[in-house]
Amino acid sequence: MTVNRALIAVAALVCALHASSAFAQAPSCTISTLSVSFGNYNVFSGSALNSTGRVTYRCNAAAANITVSLSKGLSSTYSPRLMSKGAEVLAYNLFTDAARTTIWGDGTSGTAIYSRANPPNNSNVNVTIYAEVPAGQDVSAGSFGDTISATVNF
Repeated sequence: MTVNRALIAVAALVCALHASSAFAQAPSCTISTLSVSFGNYNVFSGSALNSTGRVTYRCNAAAANITVSLSKGLSSTYSPRLMSKGAEVLAYNLFTDAARTTIWGDGTSGTAIYSRANPPNNSNVNVTIYAEVPAGQDVSAGSFGDTISATVNF
């Protein structure tokens, strides 16, 4: 039996603006996401189900240091995050690295954030979100989902 799973990411933009004079350009950034979609999860498979998504940001020259954090979603902790279908849940997580060892969160509870000093001026920067649903979870067929907020600070 295979089960459909979907993770929907929603981007939230948090801005901190400052200017040293009336003529200084205020820092500004935009953010968008490409959702993580796991496709079909086979409850009988002995292998984790991996996928990717993407956060894209674009900042002007005044934004010198960028961080991107991801929320917990439905879960009260970062490990594991949970997708739901009604009262039923399916554990998963989001990572900063392809090896899926560093949980992407807000920098607390053992999580990491994405950071970059001096990003390219007025250019899109794509950052991959690595995702995984661990094997061996006994859930019923259907669509599971979660909403994650991505926040860029500059």
